Amino acid sequence: MNHQIRPLKSGDRAQWEVLWKGYQEYYEADLSADTDRLFQTLINPEVDGPFCLVCVDNATLLGMTQFLYHKSTWGAAPRCYLNDLYTIPEARGKRVGENLILAVGKAAEARGASQVYWMTQEFNETARKLYDRVGKLTPFIKYQL
Repeated sequence: MNHQIRPLKSGDRAQWEVLWKGYQEYYEADLSADTDRLFQTLINPEVDGPFCLVCVDNATLLGMTQFLYHKSTWGAAPRCYLNDLYTIPEARGKRVGENLILAVGKAAEARGASQVYWMTQEFNETARKLYDRVGKLTPFIKYQL
């Protein structure tokens, strides 16, 4: 495969939607009511995002990642939160996810971010194998209201 990582473009809408729907199905979520707004934001991101990078092979989107920057009370440099990562089933195990994560890392470094971080569910064993290879597991536990 000849992978290219690039920002999402307006002409990617149909293929991006397939990725976005696959991501939602995996997490048993329905975010479809917000799809139009999200796509428009991703192709015209605000200063801090969200942004979207896609992995393309011969005009086919193999995967996508969506991320944003935010300030922190722990330093002046922004932090980068990798919000979503998804690859089509046929592209799994072919370094698509890894290349997308590393591309976010490069973008964050260019922006002066002090770190890139993400979360996943404990049962997501396949993705966790990738994350253990490219990242460092932290001891933090998530809570929410």
